[in-house]
Amino acid sequence: MSRTALRICPLCEATCGLTLTIEGTAVTGARGDRDDVFSRGFICPKGASFGAVDGDPDRLRAPLVRKDGELREATWEEAFDAVAAGLRPVVERYGPNSVGVVLGNPNVHTVAGALYPPILLAGLRTRSVFTASTVDQMPKHVSSGLLYGDALAIPVPDLDHTDHLLLIGANPLESNGSLCTAPDFPGKLKVLKARGGTLTVIDPRRTRTARLADRHVAIRPGTDALLLAAMAYVLFEEDLVALGELAPHVRGVEELRAEVRDFTPEAVADTCDVDAGTIRALARELAAAPTAAVYGRIGSCTVPHGTLASWLVDVLNILTGNLDRPGGALFPQAATDRTPRPAGPGHGFALGRWHSRVSRHPEAKGELPLSALAEEIDTATAEGEPIRALVAVASNPVLSAPDGDRLDKALGSLDFMVSVDPYLNETSRHAHVVLPPPPPSQSPHHDFAFNTLAVRNQVRYTRAAVPLEPGRMAESEILARLVLAATGMHGADPSAVDDLVIGQTLGKAVKESHSPVHGRDPQELAARLTGESGPERRLDMMLRLGPYGDGFGVRPDGLTLEKLLAHPHGIDLGPLKSRLPQPLKTVSGKVELLPAPIAGDLPRLREALLHRPDGLVLVGRRHLRSNNSWMHNVPALTGGSNRCTLHIHPQDAERLGVRDGAAVRLKGAGGEVTAPAEVTDAVRPGVVSLPHGWGHDRPGTRLGHAATDPGVNVNQLLDGSLLDPLSGNAVLNGVPIEVSPVSEKITALT
Repeated sequence: MSRTALRICPLCEATCGLTLTIEGTAVTGARGDRDDVFSRGFICPKGASFGAVDGDPDRLRAPLVRKDGELREATWEEAFDAVAAGLRPVVERYGPNSVGVVLGNPNVHTVAGALYPPILLAGLRTRSVFTASTVDQMPKHVSSGLLYGDALAIPVPDLDHTDHLLLIGANPLESNGSLCTAPDFPGKLKVLKARGGTLTVIDPRRTRTARLADRHVAIRPGTDALLLAAMAYVLFEEDLVALGELAPHVRGVEELRAEVRDFTPEAVADTCDVDAGTIRALARELAAAPTAAVYGRIGSCTVPHGTLASWLVDVLNILTGNLDRPGGALFPQAATDRTPRPAGPGHGFALGRWHSRVSRHPEAKGELPLSALAEEIDTATAEGEPIRALVAVASNPVLSAPDGDRLDKALGSLDFMVSVDPYLNETSRHAHVVLPPPPPSQSPHHDFAFNTLAVRNQVRYTRAAVPLEPGRMAESEILARLVLAATGMHGADPSAVDDLVIGQTLGKAVKESHSPVHGRDPQELAARLTGESGPERRLDMMLRLGPYGDGFGVRPDGLTLEKLLAHPHGIDLGPLKSRLPQPLKTVSGKVELLPAPIAGDLPRLREALLHRPDGLVLVGRRHLRSNNSWMHNVPALTGGSNRCTLHIHPQDAERLGVRDGAAVRLKGAGGEVTAPAEVTDAVRPGVVSLPHGWGHDRPGTRLGHAATDPGVNVNQLLDGSLLDPLSGNAVLNGVPIEVSPVSEKITALT
């Protein structure tokens, strides 16, 4: 007999509510939960394929331990014994920085991935930390840190109320939104237009989102910051700057005016390949709208001036008075946020507190560039020890980082590697121990990260829809045991990890004068926590201490875990509201419109006015039925439009002798790949596009379906040397590329 269960979808940032159909322990269907307070029944192809993702036969069901050079199934006890034996000697002999930690994108999609990696990093005390952020959104974290004093204070567009939305480098009809959590993003854009609003899209590709726009500007890739700076210039030149209620909270307006004086529309037009009249119109339309929001994403982050572009997105929102007001860009307030502190100066945000060993890249938000991981392993210097052991949690950097071939070889040279991953993929195949978490149906779900980016304040939690299979281990226990094994406490009860965090958090809270539990007994508070597991007790604690919480009885109507469990479709906490100056943590207590590191990088942007690269440039591509390298092993999510093809404009194809469907060779600084051409006017002339996340053709993996149509790894075209200097983010878009028909190359060789 079948039954149904609720589950929040973990397969992209939209976080839609699902209703699962379950036969025994198998998920046989998924549909949108119409009663979900946030998604209201919306579902995309990924969510509809939840059962296929969950039940993928290639998912590992037991730990793997390398014996005599071969990965073999082992017991959990054997696996964690091997982890302790492999990691601790490296730490003790070579120091904590000799152990690297790589955290992948899927960590933010699970309860355990949000709760335990920070404890692992604190316990290891390593500075060799790498995450997916530096091949994605680190420029936004850095710009937010410099503007607001908090790298996690990221304003999101008020999609439900804005009159004018300008998107740059974003394609939410395919991505479902990113750094902006919004179920049914496509529907929200259509409603925006239906109520008379305006949608403007700046993108070198005519994406599905661009086709919906009132105005599509086909910018030359990599010049986003120049165009945005020119828009800021127009606002100043034409006396369109109007901060309104923001004025008391902002410093540096006149200093900014002086810094953008060189970026006239006429000066940037040729480099951006956007005429000056269009740039002026963009600025005027933004300023004239009753409310407006500028939103930039990965296309404007993964470019040479990614931090400047991310900063300028917020600058335009500020100069037009649209930051922190309904209909503009607002700061969400998640239920598990820390207790709001009184407004006032904070500690601010610092860059470059330490540097990478080989290329001396500065840290950003405690991380080093993922592009530097290979050299930190394979290059000896006088500056300390190389990375000799690696902990990879839900990460596949062989495909996600530049120059996967070099990293592939470097991983093979490690003394020890442990990977937490459900698959034996291009990266985990190098591990000495693989620890597989259970499928998502057997795990609880709460969106700790994405609720801080949600376009409406709400809170939802779903317990596991299916009991944990015999022989499986909960992801929370896997990561807790990993913490213990890595920090010299192997064999201790994993619940000790949660108890430690609870004790430390409550001990700190009772000392804070603004806390609802100020002056109370931490042990008494801990005894009041509810939940069936350590993660649930921690969630209960965070809810109670949070901005909507009961304060451990201080506010009887406030949130607790018990109250949340009584609302299985979630609790609506209302629309986004103005919150300044409370979120600001800068030393001045104000928005720093022109932080010193930003001002220091502007001369590099001025130099870009003098250079327009010749030849083709490469950009990436996102598919609705994919999420990085996660889902190519699921037949229902591959094929059709989700293919690894090179988009090339008909003019460029004719000039190069490229035929639709024929193989072409792409050559970049990091190497060469061959892919089928797809001739289309969806890309502008001078631009080619290849999707990321492919390249499933390496030996030793267990990805049966993905291997039948492996595609090619676009990041192999990059050598990792191109970085945004402020954030360390890899430059993945707007990079020079050579394209030639394979047949011509073969003829020339013969």
